[in-house]
Amino acid sequence: MLNTRFTEEFGIEHPIVQGGMMWVGRAELAAAVSEGGGLGIITALTQPTPEDLVTEIERCRALTDKPFGVNLTLTLSINQPPYAEYRQAIIDSGVTIVETAGSDPTKHVEHLKEHGIKIIHKCTSVRHALKAQRIGADAVSIEGFEAAGHPGEDDVPGLVLIPACADALDIPFIASGGFADGRGLAAALTLGADGINMGTRFMCTQESPIHERIKQQIVDASELDTQLIFRQLRNTMRTARNSVSEEVVDILAKGGRFKDVKDLVAGSRGRTVYEDGDPEAGIWTVGQSQGLIRDIPPAGELVQRIAAEAETKLRSLTADIVVDSVPVP
Repeated sequence: MLNTRFTEEFGIEHPIVQGGMMWVGRAELAAAVSEGGGLGIITALTQPTPEDLVTEIERCRALTDKPFGVNLTLTLSINQPPYAEYRQAIIDSGVTIVETAGSDPTKHVEHLKEHGIKIIHKCTSVRHALKAQRIGADAVSIEGFEAAGHPGEDDVPGLVLIPACADALDIPFIASGGFADGRGLAAALTLGADGINMGTRFMCTQESPIHERIKQQIVDASELDTQLIFRQLRNTMRTARNSVSEEVVDILAKGGRFKDVKDLVAGSRGRTVYEDGDPEAGIWTVGQSQGLIRDIPPAGELVQRIAAEAETKLRSLTADIVVDSVPVP
């Protein structure tokens, strides 16, 4: 059993969290992860209205009696979602764990904690993790440069970011970006994290609500088959490499602005990729960890497999590595 501060704080069996992925974090996947002993996450803004979110939470609760959470990603956009209403829907539904991400979560954290809800804040740097700790987050999910979606602008990979957070934080934290198997979990724990968060790996599970052709493309892909877009806009995003991402990169490299690519990167096109199975239909996010994914198992079995692999790896390292004593001059 890999008991950590995170498993104890959030009442789960294994230190494995399912990422809050747009269009992917639905009840069936979240429930399967939680049933397997991890922490499943429903993505609030995948649901078109707060009322739909309430229904989705009820569906998840009917599938599992184990802890699960809701992701609330705070974005800056022309047409802002009704965050206060989504937040109230979470509270009214009796959810006990929320993952926040994106813009400054202070007012959301304060309101949610008034109702006894535990907060995991997802961020991409030590300085932002420290702020999350100051405003009352119960845990941090720290995302390295390897991750899908928005990995920040510092370009710091997990091998440096994880121990840096371990040195700086007092609250538990989990590592995100580049994790797909038990070796990764063992490495994260060794570097000082209290668990891992995985998105791309959970996309390739039987309960994941995306087209089988997209799942198979991830299985067949390598770690080289992602692309960074929006670098010039200081809003870097890691996506699958396809004709659309190549076009976006080319337009911006030639001096284009967001208005010149906004139709190419529309979220509705990305949703079509997942629903219809055409990987060239739009922009869709995937992490470098796709190069480590070889199968499409049930999500609960995957959680248990990764936990067992990590435990075996940690035990074998302890047994196999002999450090010779070196005299101190």
